[in-house]
Amino acid sequence: MVLISRLYEWKLKAEIKKQEVPKNIVLALAESDLLADAGFNELRAFVSWCKETGIDTVTIYISIIEVNVELSKKICAKLTSEIPSVLYDITRNINVITRWDREIKRYEDGGMRLDISLGYSGKYELTHAIKEIMKKVGDDELHPEDINEEVIESHLLFRCEPDLVLRAGGKRLTDFLIWQAVYSELYFTDVNWLDFRKVDFLRAIRDFQKRKRRFGK
Repeated sequence: MVLISRLYEWKLKAEIKKQEVPKNIVLALAESDLLADAGFNELRAFVSWCKETGIDTVTIYISIIEVNVELSKKICAKLTSEIPSVLYDITRNINVITRWDREIKRYEDGGMRLDISLGYSGKYELTHAIKEIMKKVGDDELHPEDINEEVIESHLLFRCEPDLVLRAGGKRLTDFLIWQAVYSELYFTDVNWLDFRKVDFLRAIRDFQKRKRRFGK
């Protein structure tokens, strides 16, 4: 079985190399996925697979349960301090933002870019953008008739438009990049995060390559 699995993985790698891979990929997780014993090991493996495949930008969205504000802040602080150190030897181009920050905590440039969003949901991002636009209208810096898609996008924190959004162990859309990901390809897998293997990752990339992107048309 191990030999068959390795041969299948090799076959997928060979097929993937023949076509263009997604340049920007999003992985949606819950904080429980990373707080589990093997959570960070799985994250490290996933990021290394992305780099090996030639993906330029990887965005990890980690949803945070908002039952208790102080507890949520503690979880964000723990993940903010621990995640980068686990991934430094893969890439140092790491950017982290939490729900309570407006600016991204930047580390170094160069190499594969890794954006980590902790609880910064799409609804929260759009709400902030709308408030900023309304303030500019109130200050006569912007006229209502000038508000268009470009103006809204210029007020969003995340400017990327992901090619592929991957959800491990879930069947529902995630509340992240709800504006930016409108034309993204979505991939859902029944495999839970802690059981997510390289072959599952390769299947997602191969599935993306087989699709004909229509960008809403």
